[in-house]
Amino acid sequence: MGTGAREVARLLDISPNTERRYREALVSLGLLAGHPSALPSPSELKRAIATILPPSEPPPQQRSGIEAHHAAVQKLFDEGLGAKEIRRRLRENNSDFPGSYAQVKRMVQGMKQVRGVRAEDVAIPVHTDPGKEVQVDFGSIGKLYDPVSKTLRKAYVFVAVLGYSRFMWARIVFNQTVETWLDLHVAMFDALGGVPHVSVPDNLKAAVIRAAFTAADTPQLNRSYRDLARHYGLKIDPTPPADPRKKGKVECGVKYLKNSVLKNRHGESIDVVQAALDDFLLTEANCRVHGTTNKVPAEQLPLDQAGFLPLPAARYDLVIWREAKVHRDSHVHFKKRLYSVPWQLVGKSVWLRATSASVVIYANEERVATHSRRDGAPPSTDVSGVT
Repeated sequence: MGTGAREVARLLDISPNTERRYREALVSLGLLAGHPSALPSPSELKRAIATILPPSEPPPQQRSGIEAHHAAVQKLFDEGLGAKEIRRRLRENNSDFPGSYAQVKRMVQGMKQVRGVRAEDVAIPVHTDPGKEVQVDFGSIGKLYDPVSKTLRKAYVFVAVLGYSRFMWARIVFNQTVETWLDLHVAMFDALGGVPHVSVPDNLKAAVIRAAFTAADTPQLNRSYRDLARHYGLKIDPTPPADPRKKGKVECGVKYLKNSVLKNRHGESIDVVQAALDDFLLTEANCRVHGTTNKVPAEQLPLDQAGFLPLPAARYDLVIWREAKVHRDSHVHFKKRLYSVPWQLVGKSVWLRATSASVVIYANEERVATHSRRDGAPPSTDVSGVT
């Protein structure tokens, strides 16, 4: 086509001998004849060449030392595990597994090339100042054994990721109730030694009652979560619905844990899995070089901590807000106990604000009753209607 063989080899960045082998193969198939516009597509040329020039086996020095374990690596890769976790699992099951992390990583990279890029593989980094933000979310991890009830129960991992350092904190629980959600935040702040300025939760009911679907909407926060935020001086910035990018750091964190230490844990005791998770966070997750920041989260944590709000001097007393309807007997129900309200409110909805010591009842934002809290005890009735 007017271009010499050596020039073609230079343009394609291949040796003249390689250029000649491919050119002769194409000529023998009659694929280089005619006008350039009539040439087959690159994919058609590739398939044609493969019929007479099949890929040659790599020399021994280029073959992987773990090729015999390709099927096992492929199976774990298909299950969503990364190279480090694949190697750890293979060494767990076979102490004689010869592969290094570098070997497994190269094999996994080859599998990724074959699979191609997926939408979930694409991420846009968002910079966050030290101490500014923590992203929090739950992830379902299947059923674990509950030693208290002695049954299998659906389990969740609560994950918190600091926006700057990418330091990760996580706990496994059996429910996503408001009480659990608040307790996890208290434990998280204690473990971190301070309070980030902003929390970015998902739109679960423990955090957000009504989501903001457009810029004109105002999200309605769970009152209990709002009380916790006031106590700690925390700002809550919920994620817009159907827009996971705003909390992409914690979404990646949840996926990272579910695809590694929490993978295939069905039926194991929650205590065993939590211990494994704690060790993984300490020795792996927070000690690795993070793929986005290229820094070690544990080493960057002090920078986050320097920017935190201090922990309040007073210990947080869990506050639970609950909406309830007044029964015909002038009582409302909370935690297996009845609490009285003025009879004029029968059939209407009121709000209960419960702490460890009291239950205060509000109607139209006005306090109408106050009771001491004793879950499961006989009804608390104030004959005057207001205390």
